[in-house]
Amino acid sequence: MNIEKIMVVGAGQMGSGIAQVCATSGFEVVLYDIQEEAVSKGLANIYNLLSRQVGKGKLSEGERKEIINRIQQSTSLQDARDCQFVIEAAVENIDVKKDIFKQLDEMTRPETILATNTSSLPITEIAAVTNRPEKVIGMHFMNPVPVMKLIEVIRGLATSDETYEIVNKLGEKLNKVPIEVNDFPGFIANRILLPMINEAIYALYEGVATKEAIDDIMKLGMNHPMGPLQLADFIGLDTCLYIMETLHEGLGDDKYRPCPLLRKYVNAGWLGKKTGRGFYVYQ
Repeated sequence: MNIEKIMVVGAGQMGSGIAQVCATSGFEVVLYDIQEEAVSKGLANIYNLLSRQVGKGKLSEGERKEIINRIQQSTSLQDARDCQFVIEAAVENIDVKKDIFKQLDEMTRPETILATNTSSLPITEIAAVTNRPEKVIGMHFMNPVPVMKLIEVIRGLATSDETYEIVNKLGEKLNKVPIEVNDFPGFIANRILLPMINEAIYALYEGVATKEAIDDIMKLGMNHPMGPLQLADFIGLDTCLYIMETLHEGLGDDKYRPCPLLRKYVNAGWLGKKTGRGFYVYQ
């Protein structure tokens, strides 16, 4: 399959990052979101990130303009009709994703591959709502997308070898390292990362140490670039809670039970950096 045009569904932090990487790699991109304001904000984020690259001398002004010109703004999923590939990066909610994939299945050509950027949800279940489960696959990009090299490539039960090979080659064209994992709750990245974050929250909840001490110990003692509580704030505490609930429900083991403090913060609307307050306060 010759991929020339890619739709990215969702213009948030992950979606705009994926759109930037695709456009930088020479693909025509349709950046979609429900609201025009969200799409404009996503494009503005891309522009600002590219501007930093220009300021550092890593990108020319002409190259930035070319990248931005490759991105088309959209508030209609119908614009996926001319795309050979779709990457969904909407909210981490199974019902929302199923609804999007049902619509995409109806609107896109039969040969179009539908990928989801889910960080924890079952690919097989999402694929089952379509008439092309063999062309549905997981592409879990890491945050921030323009910087991080990894893409977890997750095959559903019906995903074909051909689809996997196309996605693998696409990942390499995006200057990423695609690594195949099986369709289990949390896959590999979040099955290991989120329980560590959850345990750090338990340590804070139980008064073992302050948030600053917990983060400093992991940074200085384990050489982590960011402490687990600060990282949770950057991921979004609502996303952390949803992934822990997915792990707990999907694997049935109480070691994945979300910490009550995490649930309390989410209920309070303290979701991390995006709301200005999580474990830390942000201006």
